[in-house]
Amino acid sequence: MNGPEADTVPLEPAPRADAAPKRRPSVAVVVLIVLAVLAALVLVVETVGRGIAERQVAASIVDSLPPGVDGEVEVEIHGTSALWQALTGRMDEMTASASDLDVHGIPVDVTVTARGVPLAEGARLGRAEIEASIDADAARTIAAEQGLPGEIALGEGTIAYEDERTFFGLPIGFSVTAEPRAAGDRILLHPVAAELDAGPSIDVSGLVDRILGGDPVSICVADRLPEGVQVTGLEVEPDSVRVRLEATGVPLAAETLETTGTC
Repeated sequence: MNGPEADTVPLEPAPRADAAPKRRPSVAVVVLIVLAVLAALVLVVETVGRGIAERQVAASIVDSLPPGVDGEVEVEIHGTSALWQALTGRMDEMTASASDLDVHGIPVDVTVTARGVPLAEGARLGRAEIEASIDADAARTIAAEQGLPGEIALGEGTIAYEDERTFFGLPIGFSVTAEPRAAGDRILLHPVAAELDAGPSIDVSGLVDRILGGDPVSICVADRLPEGVQVTGLEVEPDSVRVRLEATGVPLAAETLETTGTC
């Protein structure tokens, strides 16, 4: 039939059953992506910030070392976030180590673990535990400077030294083996054995008893430590001495490190 052509409406082909409809990214997905990027940025900033802080603290420690003390220091900041700790004004825990510190000509291996470290100069430290190790030669040097007679010999948990006493008007030399014990600002040598250099005709048993039952020999170390630092432990081996020290509430300032105790 011929007539005017009817208006035609184009029809889109029906979608196939297996064709997935197009979706715009949901808000949740966008948020997750943004959070992932932010987390990565925070991780980068945290890593860089921690490294910079560690180097700055190490440099500050080196600059604050008292006269006669020299060496390189490495610092490690512990805890979940160095940035957050810095914002609070106090670091939870830090470790500073110097493997070859020169202390008045004596080589010392030192590790300091500090907790509650304030960032403000002059504020008080929470607590610090120090381990210092010296070799046998350094131990003999310190003992000689503190007036211990003779040359010491290190053993397993003991220190042997020589001395001389007058017995019935006769000078008698002897060697003593003692157990060292920490005592705050000094080290005490408690005699556990003694050998006397006397002739067979002299009965020196009374002198031996007097040596073993007498007061321990005291070696003062206060003049080698900042004020407020106490000796709390001592381990002696034939080739080295390891000393443990503690400090609580010490103000962190250059004057603190420069001010030592007195003997």
